[in-house]
Amino acid sequence: MAYRVLCASRVASYLRISVFHRGFSTVIKDLKYSDTHEWIKVDGSSATIGITDHAQDHLGDVVYVEMPEVGTTVAQGKGFGAVESVKATSDVNSPVSGEVVEVNSELTGSPGLVNASPYENGWIVKVNMGDTGELNSLMDSEQYSKFCEEEDARH
Repeated sequence: MAYRVLCASRVASYLRISVFHRGFSTVIKDLKYSDTHEWIKVDGSSATIGITDHAQDHLGDVVYVEMPEVGTTVAQGKGFGAVESVKATSDVNSPVSGEVVEVNSELTGSPGLVNASPYENGWIVKVNMGDTGELNSLMDSEQYSKFCEEEDARH
């Protein structure tokens, strides 16, 4: 686990990404987070969506990722796919509403990318957002870190 955090730190440093480290997972600054453990990276009206490092850590080894088809309309807080691991299957919810414009086809043959690189190579879909105002209901990195700590303390 420590090796993974070290590698993530080196990659983040190389890519000049600010990261906030927690004991068992990484939370990237400049991303937004949902309370169902999805992250979103916004570029104008386009958004890349995946599951967080915290989520993949709790799921364990991912063996299958169910993704929607390009052109599918997604709604904020509603499911659009699923991630199946050796431990469980978990729905993936959209943090924003919009239209799916791309899916990560690499996950079909290499679903483990969700574990190995949840914020880079393990993204799930790209969406053209319908309402950028929906971003206001999502958490920043500090809020999400606190949310995870509180959630873990309850379990």
